[in-house]
Amino acid sequence: MLNYNEITEKKYIVLDGDPYEVVESHVFRKQQRKPVNATKLRNLLTGKVSERSFHVSEKAQEADISRKEIKYLYNNKGVWWFCRPDNPSQRFSLDQNLVGENGKFLKENSVIDALVFDNPKDEKQNKEDEIIGVKIPIKIDLLVKEAEPAVKGDTAKGGNKIVTLETGAKIQVPLFVKEGDVVRVNTETGQYTDRVIN
Repeated sequence: MLNYNEITEKKYIVLDGDPYEVVESHVFRKQQRKPVNATKLRNLLTGKVSERSFHVSEKAQEADISRKEIKYLYNNKGVWWFCRPDNPSQRFSLDQNLVGENGKFLKENSVIDALVFDNPKDEKQNKEDEIIGVKIPIKIDLLVKEAEPAVKGDTAKGGNKIVTLETGAKIQVPLFVKEGDVVRVNTETGQYTDRVIN
């Protein structure tokens, strides 16, 4: 069990049988009152974010979440196909909600971590059904597939242009980035961080 002040960012807790990720937490004290931990929690099953305050007397159960490696194969019409890295014949699909917006940066055959919720209430749990989300690396290097050439003196647009990456995702990059370059992308913000020199 976690005390109210141990419910901090990146921790996983269980509320009403559902696993949540703590997105934000802030412990504060109002005048002479006891401290309160104001949190933002993301339901790992629905993706919905809600606010919840934990008082000094409250505790939360830490969720039993483990990680296992899975290999991304492809996606089709909002269904994402994966397999076990050591057994390509064991394929399974995950819904777009579980993969999230960051999925657009996944390259085929990338090995990533799946978050697995070990629900103590569910005895007949199927191993693929227990996946409640995926952890995509924060930084990924991707090839620029399409980029308009930069026009000399074209700084009216703020010195940025939109390019298409090998995964089909579109991002803003500085004007000097050209087709065939490899760029590093922050998958949490969806933004260009730097150009990778080959």
